[in-house]
Amino acid sequence: QVQLVESGGGLVQAGGSLRLSCAASGRAFSSYAMGWFRQAPGKEREFVARISRSGDYTSYAGSVEGRFTCSRDNGKNTVYLQMNTLKPEDTAAYYCAADPSDSYYRTRTFHYDYWGQGTQVTVSA
Repeated sequence: QVQLVESGGGLVQAGGSLRLSCAASGRAFSSYAMGWFRQAPGKEREFVARISRSGDYTSYAGSVEGRFTCSRDNGKNTVYLQMNTLKPEDTAAYYCAADPSDSYYRTRTFHYDYWGQGTQVTVSA
């Protein structure tokens, strides 16, 4: 069992930055690849970023590539999502999730076993 708690969301103007954090407790954090997803009102939850167990490999949705950076600190049991050059279309609830598999290209919600409660990001125009 892994418990995940996101933080760092808020209201920011377009072009601004935020850093989200996801703190994990429970089973060994480093045994999970971690993902970030987001969900806007009336829309399905969508993949944003993924990082391997070691942190050596990351992947991103095309809509955030070059603007968002995912990282992790296994010593602190925390994964981060640095979001730069934010746009109004980035407005959503952001969720972190844990995947016991370290395989590549796991971008679907059903690939992830554990989820946080989400943190709201609102980008004003």
